[in-house]
Amino acid sequence: MTLIAPVLLLVASNIFMTFAWYGHLKVEHRPLWIIVLVSWGIAFFEYCLAVPANRIGRLAYDPAELKAMQEVITLVVFAVFSVLYLGEKLTLNHATGFAFIALGAWFVFKGPF
Repeated sequence: MTLIAPVLLLVASNIFMTFAWYGHLKVEHRPLWIIVLVSWGIAFFEYCLAVPANRIGRLAYDPAELKAMQEVITLVVFAVFSVLYLGEKLTLNHATGFAFIALGAWFVFKGPF
């Protein structure tokens, strides 16, 4: 459970954080101060999941592995969110950049050095 729980918690926390950071892009008719307050409220739930994810994850992963995992999960969640919620298209440039970041995470976990 200490191997999979951090992953699931990080996925859930990233869903909240992605909505906090980017969900407002479809809400153009509200004052910025309201958007900020709503985003902070959403981000609270992200922290309620991310902190336990890292605490539990520390039992199985080192901090660099947790951070690398977080970055890859963030990109996957953002890519899905961007297409499904924002209606954006993912380009070959996006996929290539994301792949390089995933490659970086691979080096953190299994790299040859």
